[in-house]
Amino acid sequence: MTDLKKFEVWFVTGSQDLYGEETLKQVAAHSEEIAAFLNNASQIPVRVVFKPTVKSTEEIFAICQEANVAPNVIGIITWMHTFSPAKMWITGLRALQKPIAHLHTQYNRDIPWATIDMDFMNLNQSAHGDRETGFMMSRMKINRKVVVGHWQDPEVLDQLNGWARAAAGWNDWQGARFVRFGDNMRYVAVTDGDKVEAELKFGFSVNTHGIGDLVAVINQISDAEVDQLTAEYEARYAVVDVLRKGGARYSSLRDAAKIELGLKAFLEAGNYKGFSDTFEDLHGMKQLPGIAAQRLMNQGYGFAGEGDWKTAALVRAMKVMGSGLKGGNAFMEDYTYHFDPSNPLVLGSHMLEICESIADGQAKCEIHPLGIGGKEDPVRLVFNVAAGPAINASMVDMGNRFRLIVNEVEAVAPENDLPKLPVARVLWKPYPDMKTGCAAWILAGGAHHTCYSQNLTSEHMEAFSDMAGVEYVKIGKNTDLYSLKNELRWSDVYYQINKA
Repeated sequence: MTDLKKFEVWFVTGSQDLYGEETLKQVAAHSEEIAAFLNNASQIPVRVVFKPTVKSTEEIFAICQEANVAPNVIGIITWMHTFSPAKMWITGLRALQKPIAHLHTQYNRDIPWATIDMDFMNLNQSAHGDRETGFMMSRMKINRKVVVGHWQDPEVLDQLNGWARAAAGWNDWQGARFVRFGDNMRYVAVTDGDKVEAELKFGFSVNTHGIGDLVAVINQISDAEVDQLTAEYEARYAVVDVLRKGGARYSSLRDAAKIELGLKAFLEAGNYKGFSDTFEDLHGMKQLPGIAAQRLMNQGYGFAGEGDWKTAALVRAMKVMGSGLKGGNAFMEDYTYHFDPSNPLVLGSHMLEICESIADGQAKCEIHPLGIGGKEDPVRLVFNVAAGPAINASMVDMGNRFRLIVNEVEAVAPENDLPKLPVARVLWKPYPDMKTGCAAWILAGGAHHTCYSQNLTSEHMEAFSDMAGVEYVKIGKNTDLYSLKNELRWSDVYYQINKA
């Protein structure tokens, strides 16, 4: 997946010329030490780069402009070691196009009770210096992450980790390209949306290619390439006998491999970061891409079925955000319920395409009939998903704004075998409970398609929504429907007032 160490966040400390050369030397030394500590901290997935102290309107504007055009810079961390009059920050903050984390810390953890004097006080003024800058950011309505605590505090590092990962996902969307093979599934509402507004808001483009364009690439794949990939299938997965070389359905495995190779070639040639397809538009293809979508997601591509470009883009962003973390991120769908009062559960799955990154153990490679699409039986990977905390995230188009909805869930291990269910699947309990969680999701307009994540949290997604400037709805352990309904009503009013 993405190597996040290629990205930088700049550590920018604010002060002013009022305090004299000696104080400013100490400010610079302290700032450089903090930046180095953050850069070397295992919790921080990106490089943290120290920048000289900014002390004037011109210096602040220059550093913000420099960050804007630096291709590997995904955000800045600001800190006011001393007092930094915030009107100096207006021009720079207005120009800045990268995410901000406002670190409210100070160099010393403890007050030196026996030696503290006014020189110490003049040097260590973060307690009110950061409030000055915080006011200006709030006055300018700038979304940012505020992290409070000593810079060596593990909780501070964890929060900066979450912000940096969100910034990496946001950065990945800028200029990204996603392709739809065919259009949206006919008559379906929630998976559709305004692609022009999405490009304005999010920075990625979505364009459609007819399925014939893909088929032409698939048909160019050589037998030698197919031989190599089918051998990889047999080595990597528990392939059923009928699909193995010499088996009665071996040709279907080869067809699936050819589709995967053609899809990857198309994506690479077009510099696409993800794709969607639909079972209603498969002209010229022998089978619906099953194992192809599962494996391409595992390689980092975003995907969603039925033309759902918003979820495909979200899957890609969340894969980037989760790079290097244990667990995976996958296209998902709430499929059916277990309404046992003593053990209510959601069964998440899809017809074929759940990413193998969330598989619990080795996946099985199988072939089964598919009742829709009118094509040959598709090859797919079948597996269960491990128990543990997770989230489901959905991006929906509400007409006058986009809304990101996140439900915290707890996946559970299957208590029963599912011998006749030929798809990847996961069982989870939505928070705060089954009835409240499902009702809250429906009230918020959440889609049936989501990105299911084992390694990201609602905190990552909240930071990401702030960077995107979209409405964020969290459904978690403390959600109650009365408060949620009011929250949704207040949001409607807010977005009517703030149409611009």
